[in-house]
Amino acid sequence: MPITDILLLAVLVVLALQVFILLRKSGSHELGARLDALKDDNERLQRTLREEQRAGREELQQGFDRFRTHVGEQLTGMSRQQAERIDGFGQRLAALTDSTSAGLQTLAQRLADDARKSREELTLALNRFGEQQQQRLGALTADNEKRMGEVRATLEAKLGAIQQDNAAKLEQMRATVDEKLQSTLETRLGQSFQIVTRHLEAVQQGLGEMRNLATGVGDLKRVLTNVKSRGIYGEVQLGALLEQMLTPDQYESNVATVPGSSERVEFAICMPGQQDGGRLYLPIDAKFPVEDYQRLLDAQDAADADAAALAGRALELRVREEAKRIAGKYVAPPHTTDFAVLFLPTEGLYAEVIRRPGLFENLQRDHRITIAGPTTLSALLNSLQMGFRTLAIAKRSSEVWSVLGAVKTEFGKFGDVLDKVKKKLDEAGKHIDATGVRTRAIERRLRSVESLTEDEADDLIGAVLPSPGTDDEEDSET
Repeated sequence: MPITDILLLAVLVVLALQVFILLRKSGSHELGARLDALKDDNERLQRTLREEQRAGREELQQGFDRFRTHVGEQLTGMSRQQAERIDGFGQRLAALTDSTSAGLQTLAQRLADDARKSREELTLALNRFGEQQQQRLGALTADNEKRMGEVRATLEAKLGAIQQDNAAKLEQMRATVDEKLQSTLETRLGQSFQIVTRHLEAVQQGLGEMRNLATGVGDLKRVLTNVKSRGIYGEVQLGALLEQMLTPDQYESNVATVPGSSERVEFAICMPGQQDGGRLYLPIDAKFPVEDYQRLLDAQDAADADAAALAGRALELRVREEAKRIAGKYVAPPHTTDFAVLFLPTEGLYAEVIRRPGLFENLQRDHRITIAGPTTLSALLNSLQMGFRTLAIAKRSSEVWSVLGAVKTEFGKFGDVLDKVKKKLDEAGKHIDATGVRTRAIERRLRSVESLTEDEADDLIGAVLPSPGTDDEEDSET
């Protein structure tokens, strides 16, 4: 904001304050007189401010004119000095160009003379070198022709001897091959007849095995149709699984799980009891209701839905009865676990029983019986085996800590040995570094010695040191 505007604004504010004060102090008549006086003062003040503004603008314009004139004079002087300097620089540049051109002409003349002399000397040297090479090539060509003649004569003589020797050997080989072919043919024919005979014997033996297999299938069918034999089949398969998965001291057979009872379960897994040294039995009994299962399969093969449903209900009822009987005979906590396992010896029978809606859950809830097939029983036995191992590890934890203490002691000794080895390796490294320093010192001493070619070095060293082949021959002779 300009200074004049600020002053005008201040005057207006002062006038307003004076008017306000006058209004409060005097009446209207005095106020009118004072207002007229204030108006006159205001007009005089405005005229004074306008005159001061006009005078300030004139002074600024005169200052700008003087500054413009001064700057123009300085620029004119600088332009004149710059032109004089450029003229002097052009004169010096022309003189430098003339001297440079003269020097370049002199240098070009000298270079041309030197090049002509070099070409003449090079031509003479090449001519002498060509004459020497021609002489050497002529001598080398004559020597090569002489040697080629000798080599040709030697090769012709040796080729003639080789041809005669090859003809004799070929005749001998032809006779030998004929004999070999005859004997080989007879041998191969005899071997072929023997192989055919063995194959016929193997075929006959296979037919005998097929007859035995048919007999075994018939025996298996008779076993499966006999109730007692079916029970033995399931028991044998269950025993094989237990023998494969557990150790002999982890299960028992024909065990009376209920004290004072004569009922004996086929197998029972021995589990650690709550008291030290006590045992807790897990009863496992095998059942094989093959008649009901076979009727169900026959009905399904015949696509008879009613017969299949009837056979399925009969199979489910049979399984429920067996589960109830096992729970009543063999489950007696705390001597046994609060559940038992009903083992079905085939995966198909197990899948059919599991497929019955709610049967598996009802047997577990009502009778505390778990149904297992060969695969599921293997998984159960595997988990029990892991539990047995965990208990064994817990019992032998003190021994494990003792072994760990001994290992810690030995590891401390091993650390001492490693420190000694490290010291030895550091000493060996220092010796190697010293050897490298000595090697570099020897190389610096031998740097001024001229090296020989490989052939000359082999000849010189071979005269002093024996060759590896000579050493081998001497060693073989000794």
